[in-house]
Amino acid sequence: MKNEEKETKPRYGIVNFEKRKHPRFNVDLPIEYSPSGLFFRHGNAANASEGGLVLYLSEPMEVGHNLMVELFLSEGSKLNTIETLVQVVWKDILSGEGREDYRTGVKFAYITPEDFEKLKDFLRSLSQ
Repeated sequence: MKNEEKETKPRYGIVNFEKRKHPRFNVDLPIEYSPSGLFFRHGNAANASEGGLVLYLSEPMEVGHNLMVELFLSEGSKLNTIETLVQVVWKDILSGEGREDYRTGVKFAYITPEDFEKLKDFLRSLSQ
């Protein structure tokens, strides 16, 4: 028997591997944030996970910069707040309708165990 070499062709296609540790949930939550800890500004969280958030801010933030964030979670008639220190990991700008929003990806740098439990409970309620 003759040893035949098989010709292999490269395979092409789209494969989407999820690299995140935690599932993300689309949300529309108000936040207050402060780059300095002194004056709070208003923004929005557009998506959330146990690892971080996507925020819409009124000003650009630098990658690596820390922010104090207060996140307002509503579950039915109950309102919870979470205070956390986050770190900017990426940024983007979105323009439209006469204004600019700065889409900013952040990871949790510090969150108390109690606030982390509130976040997990909130995210669990979204997956049901």
